[in-house]
Amino acid sequence: MLTGISPLWIAIMMAAGVLLDWLLGEAGRFHPLVGFGKLAGKIEGLLNRGNGVTLRGIAGWILAVVPLVALSSVIIHFAAQLHWIFATALHVILLYFCIGLRSLRDHIMPIAEALASGDLAAARQLTSRIVSRDTGRASRSDLAKAAVESTLENGNDAVFGTLFWFAVAGGPGALLFRLANTLDAMWGYRNARFLAFGWMAARTDDVLNWIPARLTALSYGVLGDTRRARECWMTQAAAWPSPNAGPVMSAGAGSLGVALGGTAEYDGIVETRPPLGIGREAEGVDIVRAWQLVARTTLLWLIAAGVLAFVIERMIHA
Repeated sequence: MLTGISPLWIAIMMAAGVLLDWLLGEAGRFHPLVGFGKLAGKIEGLLNRGNGVTLRGIAGWILAVVPLVALSSVIIHFAAQLHWIFATALHVILLYFCIGLRSLRDHIMPIAEALASGDLAAARQLTSRIVSRDTGRASRSDLAKAAVESTLENGNDAVFGTLFWFAVAGGPGALLFRLANTLDAMWGYRNARFLAFGWMAARTDDVLNWIPARLTALSYGVLGDTRRARECWMTQAAAWPSPNAGPVMSAGAGSLGVALGGTAEYDGIVETRPPLGIGREAEGVDIVRAWQLVARTTLLWLIAAGVLAFVIERMIHA
């Protein structure tokens, strides 16, 4: 999918996709991922009979993801036959639709602003849009903690995992990752309805996210309190239910020097989750700091991609 494209041009396309996302923000009325979510819902309604047959979930994942990724690859291939600039534009547009840097900022910064102004009701409502936990009785610290955790985790899911797979396989690679990540968010629950049906969605996301999550955790550590980030990653990540969210959030919390995890309410039931980070309880200002960490990490990745591409080009032409 990236055959014949120089590493330096891949890095330029990556930067162009991020810039397009930053300038335009999330596509509004006709966002492709929203349409994909509706398609996935119909597939799940058709195939999921709740009878513990994992094969139905595998078939559902294949039906939802493979045709779209294959179609994007075919279109880019034929566009390249017409002119390289058409294929380049399609790669960049696919990355724009798949990445969520600007969207992440637009969702979490209003929470920080509401907490700063003392509007707890608004902060609860805004936080409920980005997390699955109950926020109706959440305190200021609970809301700040939830928003910071979501920012750190979605930095990986919506930004860095997408950039990693774009570097590997261009626009179709970014699309594959985001569709798989979306299905995990929709089907990857450990309950009676999705335990069997969502197995494929959960495991595929784990595999695709394994390297990006650890690169994200490493980047968070480099750009903050490196010693604490490493300590938290080594001692806390394994206790977290997700093999990828654990490293990302523990390293991010350690880098910021805040304590995350602990109690949270889901459907009226208080759950105690493993601790993340070391330091004081999260505050509203830490939401801004978490966003800044994600933004700096994005810049770091773009610079690293450019430098690595330049080195590879020099080695190729040496």
